[in-house]
Amino acid sequence: MQMQAAILWRQGEPLVVESVDLAPPQAGEALVKVKAAGVCHSDLHPARGDWPIETPVVLGHEGAGVVEEIGPGVERLRPGDHIIFCWAPACGACQSCVAGRPVLCDRLERTTYRNRMPSGGTRLRSNGQEVYHFISTACFAEYAVVAEEGAIPVPPEVPFDVLATVGCAVMTGVGAVIRAARVEAGSRVAIIGCGGVGLNMVQGAAIVGCERIIAVDVNAAKLEIATIFGATHTVDSSKTDPVAAIRELTQGRGADYVFDSVGLPTTVAQSLQATGKGGTVVLTGLARFDTLASIPTFPFVMQEKRLIGSVYGSGQPQIDIPRLVALYQAGKLKLRELVSRGFSLAEVNTALATLEHGEVARGIILF
Repeated sequence: MQMQAAILWRQGEPLVVESVDLAPPQAGEALVKVKAAGVCHSDLHPARGDWPIETPVVLGHEGAGVVEEIGPGVERLRPGDHIIFCWAPACGACQSCVAGRPVLCDRLERTTYRNRMPSGGTRLRSNGQEVYHFISTACFAEYAVVAEEGAIPVPPEVPFDVLATVGCAVMTGVGAVIRAARVEAGSRVAIIGCGGVGLNMVQGAAIVGCERIIAVDVNAAKLEIATIFGATHTVDSSKTDPVAAIRELTQGRGADYVFDSVGLPTTVAQSLQATGKGGTVVLTGLARFDTLASIPTFPFVMQEKRLIGSVYGSGQPQIDIPRLVALYQAGKLKLRELVSRGFSLAEVNTALATLEHGEVARGIILF
């Protein structure tokens, strides 16, 4: 079939919305009509050349839609199902999957992170050549063919614009708090970076029942949104030293947990300095592929601090994504408030630019 999709032909250049050929789903795959797609920094980084990537590629990895067709052997999906895309379609059989850590699935490194389908290859073609599926999803398009494990059914009554961000920003942010750090009620936490992921760290901390939730950003508008999501205090780090502010707000002791959703050397250093004795820094932010950060080892050891990485909420998407939707339905999770602006597919480059300039918490493409 032919459809419209946003193709990145060369890094550093605008995406091109054009007609592409999409092959039907093969065994274990499903064809999904895309209804809404979130615009994430993980799309912006390869577009701007911060991460190495083979081109041409259709970007987009966060979104929701309706199953239109299933391939042979598909058991968990049916045509008409409303789904959220999961960009980490796990094999279910490798050592990581068996150990209950599907986001570390071995197959992801061989296929998904190389922008192929989990079964290998691609279903997209344009101008006579193969086009890659960004992290096995490629939902900046009218349709997407994904692995069965890459589409998670959800209740049909929840609107698509609400569901659009669950499959990445919400899963990553809330999961970092609940799954990766296992934050306890009454804890004092700080979140550095209040974009889509950071705001969900804020509301994850609120759900857990943290006593003090300190949101840090250079953008005053994002800090204002953070208070809606549950921040008890905000720090504008363009005007105030965030380490000093966090320590002052924690009676000089530092935070029990600091979450860094930015991932720059500066923010990693600030996170470690703002963490109290025995505290934990959780790093989710990915800046440039070649970013390096240094650690002052003496205080790190003597104060028994911990530094952990967390990808995709360190969770189990097949379980966690439906639970997050259920929390929304119960009025315990903010999703609609996360979306600042909607765009058409033709406006995809504008959507990426507004994200780059910090003008939105999360923009979404609506179909």
